[in-house]
Amino acid sequence: MKILVTGAAGFIGSHLAERLAAAGHEVVGIDCFTEYYSTALKRLNAEDVRSHGVTIHELDLAADDLSRAVRGVEAVIHLAAQPGISDHVSFQTYVRNNMEATWRLLEAVKSQDSLRGFINVATSSVYGAHATDDEETAPKPTSYYGVTKLAAEQLVLAYHRDKALPACSLRIFSVYGERERPEKLYPKLISSILEGREFPLHRGSDRHSRTFTYISDVLDAFEAVLARLDACNGEILNIGSDIEITTGEGIALIEKIMGRRARLAIKPPRAGDQLKTRANIEKARRLLGWEPRVPPEEGLRREVEWYESRIYGRVAI
Repeated sequence: MKILVTGAAGFIGSHLAERLAAAGHEVVGIDCFTEYYSTALKRLNAEDVRSHGVTIHELDLAADDLSRAVRGVEAVIHLAAQPGISDHVSFQTYVRNNMEATWRLLEAVKSQDSLRGFINVATSSVYGAHATDDEETAPKPTSYYGVTKLAAEQLVLAYHRDKALPACSLRIFSVYGERERPEKLYPKLISSILEGREFPLHRGSDRHSRTFTYISDVLDAFEAVLARLDACNGEILNIGSDIEITTGEGIALIEKIMGRRARLAIKPPRAGDQLKTRANIEKARRLLGWEPRVPPEEGLRREVEWYESRIYGRVAI
């Protein structure tokens, strides 16, 4: 199958492009290498991806001509987005990179007769402060990120309803693992411990609970969807671990793995943060036969090993 992966130099996209290429698919990637986080890390990811035979087009979904990149694709997995909750990113940037980019991609692929499935990648942030219910629950996002990702999801599903575009959307819960973005909890914590720096922790966030989902489990879910495109057409699916731990417990696991304590520096609470996520994955189990398998301690051990061997002292992030 010819598959287009957007955000192919990012955390999830780079792993997915490699996995699909290894499975024998013809994989084409798009990434615009924005400076939201270290381009050096994304270039390193892209080098690894290209070594698997994947072509990556350096394009801006919100501005550039996409016709060459989408030609003949049978499936699109749309991961590219303006991620995260940040006071330094304007609402207009979230709109451009999440909504306008998605609209332009849809316009580019809608005329491709070869298209069998458009897999939109959404987020648990669409649910809001408490993300614990099933896909029928009314979304209540509390951040620009959650609002614009929900709008992008509904735009994809509108093309499905109005234009018969074969599409579905996966709401992903707190993915972690090798190549994770530097500003995320675990890479930032690992880096601070290795360098002996203080780790900034927003007040009360140690009690926030998450179903952290290891990267390989998410990749398994994507492959399961690709194998069942007809069954997933028009559907929304939660994808995440059902093992719930608090941020404080996650920090303690990293400290145990590394054998060193973090120097915590308590900061004011962060607006828009989720308080509790627990992925309700009964629908994914039923439709995909999918099950998350990697427990938090094992996944975090792999992430620490990657950071120490590939990043620390080698890549400026």
